[in-house]
Amino acid sequence: MPIQEQLQPYLPAATLEYCTQLWQQNPFQFYLSKKRVSKSGDFTCRHGHQPRITVNRDLTPLEFLITYVHEVAHLHVHKVYGFKAEAHGTEWKQKFQELMRPILHEHIFPEPIFSCLIQHMQNPKASTYSDAELTRLLHQGDARTAKLVYLADLPEGSTFDLNGRWFRKGKLRRTRVLCTEIKSKRQFLVPADAAVGHAQLTIWG
Repeated sequence: MPIQEQLQPYLPAATLEYCTQLWQQNPFQFYLSKKRVSKSGDFTCRHGHQPRITVNRDLTPLEFLITYVHEVAHLHVHKVYGFKAEAHGTEWKQKFQELMRPILHEHIFPEPIFSCLIQHMQNPKASTYSDAELTRLLHQGDARTAKLVYLADLPEGSTFDLNGRWFRKGKLRRTRVLCTEIKSKRQFLVPADAAVGHAQLTIWG
């Protein structure tokens, strides 16, 4: 299926041509992925193979757009530096900023998302979801995500459901939370921005 047809159902209409051009300038294999808790997109490239980009199909249009450009920025950096550049180092930050600039307008990102995104792009993080305020704003206008509960919002000690498994929230470690699966007692690092279900809050003190 042509890249434009793959992208069309998921992007804001005003950005379809630009995102198609990004592919035309530097072609890559593109795949839509089912929901992944650990990531919303990825870029991979192996010696002798065409680069590959995947983006989760369950994202809101603005999330999809940001994620797509995020991963294309990885492709551009890889073409210049190979495997020598840090995954989300200076080279990637500069390229991501450059590729976002043509679409960073209020008619695409309405306020207050626009102002928050401008601030975020001054020093973009490895994950857009590391910016809790931007994540909430991106989700507010979409019926699928407006009422989500995020792990970061739960007090430590609370229990929650994630993909049919129950966990207890532990300590925050940078952008991930050390959580204990109640049934197995095993510990997992869960992204702080993960949307969780059936949360049972524990209030300390």
